[in-house]
Amino acid sequence: MQNERRNVLLDVRNLSITFGRGTKTFKAVDNVSFHIYKGETFGLVGESGSGKTTIGRAILRIHPTSGGDVLYKGKKINGKLSRAEDYEVIRHMQMIFQDPMASLNERAKVSDIIAEGLMNLQPDLSAKEKKRRVEEALLSVGLLPEFSSRFPHEFSGGQRQRIGIARCLIMNPEFIVADEPISALDVSIRAQVLNLLLRFQKERGLTYLFIAHDLSVVRFVASRVAVIHKGVIVEMANTEQLFSRPLHPYTKALLSAVPIPNPLLEKKKELLIYDPSCHNYESEAPQWTEIEPEHFIWANRPELAQYRKALDL
Repeated sequence: MQNERRNVLLDVRNLSITFGRGTKTFKAVDNVSFHIYKGETFGLVGESGSGKTTIGRAILRIHPTSGGDVLYKGKKINGKLSRAEDYEVIRHMQMIFQDPMASLNERAKVSDIIAEGLMNLQPDLSAKEKKRRVEEALLSVGLLPEFSSRFPHEFSGGQRQRIGIARCLIMNPEFIVADEPISALDVSIRAQVLNLLLRFQKERGLTYLFIAHDLSVVRFVASRVAVIHKGVIVEMANTEQLFSRPLHPYTKALLSAVPIPNPLLEKKKELLIYDPSCHNYESEAPQWTEIEPEHFIWANRPELAQYRKALDL
């Protein structure tokens, strides 16, 4: 099992994503690299506008890439692909969207929403088989098969997100981009959806890219975490390693904002504010460096010396 988990399923190498043309170009993601092992949950965290959702959408070919490679099982999947290759990507990789209200077609019945991707790949599927698979998908996420004839507006936010998960699972994917799947939900049902995702991972051997801004949730679900700031990944490490020994000032600032359950400690804690001017990159540019096993940092040599001293290396 351990060897299986260490097989790299997705490999992102020097990925860049640019929007606009000419003088109005905007680089949303700049030279990002990471890999995800088969069967793991990899967390990607950062504040709004940092580029984390853009990366997830680029992996699934929703956004075009302007540089770098996205490899799935060693095969490049960004750029131009044949229709057959594109279908393979769709079949193996799916996305759970952030907003359960906006990600479902309000004019379509639940049965059509869930089966849409399946019918695109298997247009000759019989009505009987389609109905069976839709009902099976609904049951797997804890919804009744009778719900298939209803419309999205008849459901709560948590139920809508379950419909979105069913739409994803009916394709029987291996890799799922979960884009803040619980951020739009009530606190009371967030744990239900998280437990649902973890159960499917265990039962089906799924691999997740879990995108979030809530670090406490990421700590619960992810085995490794990458921290992104303005399109650049500044630190990446095993989850507990990152939480216990953060190095980059931006990571420390994010962690300082995580609420502490103890009200006395919460009142005394110091909130850190990240100031990019703390870096001096004029004399020497930063590089992506493995400062200790499985712990990577975006820093130049003077900063690396400080970080190594902090780690007693």
